[in-house]
Amino acid sequence: MKGTELKESSEKTGAVLVVGGGIAGMQASLDLADSGFKVYLAEKSPFIGGKMTQLDKTFPTNDCATCILTPRMVDVAENKNIELLVYSEVEEIKGYGGNFDVKIRQKATYVDWSKCTGCEECVSKCPAKIDDEFNQGLGRTKAISLPFPQAVPKKVTIKREFCHFFLKGKCRVCEKVCQLGAIDFDDQDQIIERKVGAIILAPGYEVYDAHHSPEFGFGRYPNVVTSLQFERLLSAAGPTGGHVQRPSDSQKPKRIAFLQCVGSRDQDHGYCSSVCCMYATKEAILAKEHDPDVDVDIYIMDMRAFGKGYDDYYNRAVEEYGIRYIRCRPSAIKEIPQSKNLLIKYQEGREGLRTEEYDLAILSVGLGPGSSSLSLSQKLDLQLNEYGFYQSDPFQPLLSDKPGVYVCGVFTEPKDIPESVIQASGCAALAAGLLAEARGSLVLEKTYPPEKDVSAEEPRIGVFVCHCGSNIAGVVDVN
Repeated sequence: MKGTELKESSEKTGAVLVVGGGIAGMQASLDLADSGFKVYLAEKSPFIGGKMTQLDKTFPTNDCATCILTPRMVDVAENKNIELLVYSEVEEIKGYGGNFDVKIRQKATYVDWSKCTGCEECVSKCPAKIDDEFNQGLGRTKAISLPFPQAVPKKVTIKREFCHFFLKGKCRVCEKVCQLGAIDFDDQDQIIERKVGAIILAPGYEVYDAHHSPEFGFGRYPNVVTSLQFERLLSAAGPTGGHVQRPSDSQKPKRIAFLQCVGSRDQDHGYCSSVCCMYATKEAILAKEHDPDVDVDIYIMDMRAFGKGYDDYYNRAVEEYGIRYIRCRPSAIKEIPQSKNLLIKYQEGREGLRTEEYDLAILSVGLGPGSSSLSLSQKLDLQLNEYGFYQSDPFQPLLSDKPGVYVCGVFTEPKDIPESVIQASGCAALAAGLLAEARGSLVLEKTYPPEKDVSAEEPRIGVFVCHCGSNIAGVVDVN
């Protein structure tokens, strides 16, 4: 049986390495930390939160993604039993279930984070302008920047490959304006060594690169965008302040088309990405809420609304918002050069060929394995399937072939946020069961069981601004 044979020759280590700081990795970390285990959370980006930080709302409730995520990010950062290792990647793993030795490479940020307050004075003065990766290239940022206003940790990072000082040997403007002396051009990568009893893999996913489907014109036609780019256009904290605009002329689109299964269910990707039907429905609803007069068509092969409340959500889109679903898979998009409008030719059912003209087209790109999935699998001798996902046992989906190593989220297959969170808690429970004898041995602060009536505690004071449209989005600790 997977994950059950362990060496019992030595005591187990009461710490867990969680790889991936997205919603799944954060959930597993909080569950374990609150259960009396030391957690090392390694995330390759300079912030935690994963792809969910880029989303405007979540389906099927249309709740603000930032309102849900930001308090949890703060909880992770403030939990004394969690050591946050951002901008880090696993370098080496040795050992066995109960006792692993891991080496983690923490990349140089060229900023002393113990001094940086995230004031962004350096950002405003930096002369090196680059495409904004967080906003999916729809805006511009600087070579030194904070990824987004609610980033945790709220610290700036210098991208060496774009910095004028590293490229030309001159500039250092950020160093001159930083009153705290936080800029450190001599910063070096560090190798961090830790002992852990279990490992949870939640490295997340990458969206399909739409450049690999040139027939749809992405990268050539300015008014063809991906679904993740459209999320940033819908967001009040995005590059357009939440106003849905055509990239070509900043005008409001009157007709929008969604093309489903781009990078899914084709000859190279013989799997369904699970979430695309629903996130396209969500984005279509939000577009209608922004502008009730806009017409939205979604080109689908079939509707896959299998989660709780998903089918009702689809029905609402049709009945309340007038969104039209066209059962067809168009083969290409063509641009009208003068207007930059887009033409889609299709055949629905037994009807003849039809051509529709749109102002904006969104490619609903599929989910693929995370950028670190392959290297992690090689370090742990785990076998990936033909698509790059870990093929876990359907009856034991959280167990890997290696005892003491657990898997969750999109590392095993595409899935939505609720399922990823459920799996993350399941992995935390399995790790806690494995290391039960070492519970509490390494924690700095015991948070279990409650030693006093939490209802009698003073209220938590402070606010965060989520830019979702509400004045007050929630309450979190600010100390």
